[in-house]
Amino acid sequence: MSEQQLTEYRGIEAADSFFLPSFCDVRMVFAVVVIAQLLAFIITLVSPGVMDNPWGNLGLISLFMQWISLTSAALLCVCRPLLVRMGNRVAALVSYLLVLLVTAVISELAFWLMLTSTVFPDITVDQRAIFLLRNLVISTVIAAIVLRYLYVQFQWRQQLKAEARARIQALQARIRPHFLFNSMNTIAALTRSAPETAETAIEDLSDLFRASLNNAQQQATLAEELTLAQRYLGIEALRLGERLTVEWNMDEVPLTMVLPPLILQPLLENAIYHGIERLPEGGTIRVDGSCDNGAVTIAISNPVPDGMANGQQAGHRLAQENIRQRLQIIFGDSAELVSTQKDGMYRVVMHFPETAAS
Repeated sequence: MSEQQLTEYRGIEAADSFFLPSFCDVRMVFAVVVIAQLLAFIITLVSPGVMDNPWGNLGLISLFMQWISLTSAALLCVCRPLLVRMGNRVAALVSYLLVLLVTAVISELAFWLMLTSTVFPDITVDQRAIFLLRNLVISTVIAAIVLRYLYVQFQWRQQLKAEARARIQALQARIRPHFLFNSMNTIAALTRSAPETAETAIEDLSDLFRASLNNAQQQATLAEELTLAQRYLGIEALRLGERLTVEWNMDEVPLTMVLPPLILQPLLENAIYHGIERLPEGGTIRVDGSCDNGAVTIAISNPVPDGMANGQQAGHRLAQENIRQRLQIIFGDSAELVSTQKDGMYRVVMHFPETAAS
């Protein structure tokens, strides 16, 4: 990794651990406007003499609140790169002081505008300190509440991310022991008759276990998933021979899209263990993929023995629930996994949005 890439990575990592949201974002600006307007309503209602001119008071207070809110948001937006480097505690204090500074400056400007305007004939210079102090007290309380709320939200998001990482690691697909035993027996049988084939099988097996044990990786590309799946099928083909046939139809799905690691291999393992392996004549596994308007569909189908009991499908359900949860951790409610069995064919269909690798 180059020094520039390392610097960029550290910057991204620091921004991800920063509690303040980006006030440059349009949604945050909209939230600031809405919150400021709600506060304007509240301040108007508790102000003395509000019923004398309610709409006029509301308009002036709203204008004043929006000035302070939007100016503070703009200043925090501009200063965000510097605040990120300070750490959360120092950044919180600096942000707090910036909001108070904006309140003081705009209060000064607003007071002198009111003093020179004919709209407020009762305003005198003696009221300047009270006006400024009142606004600073309100700003102090509101800024403290908002910053505290943002920090609590940040901690909650960090906890959710930690839980999601833990769940991904706990749900990381594992290669079944029977596959390991079968593979080792196959490799042992090939050691003398076909040593080069045995060596290739050992390399493929090591790659599969390396991917299975790599808990730090939370996403993989489709190309990586297909490579691991083909290596797994290559090992099984050594054992099953002509009984195993695989048809691939994945040309429509971009290879650079990201998805949870090891979601294809467990489903293919299920297809072999609960289907192909139990049929004397074997069968064909079909892997079909399509991508339509950013929605990806991957289907795996295989023949199964007639009258297959529900108890024999426990392995199907366990692996599928594993994959379903990992898909939903990455893609949310837009991902789903559906399985059906009809006319001696078992079919698993996954739907999830297309996400390009960053």
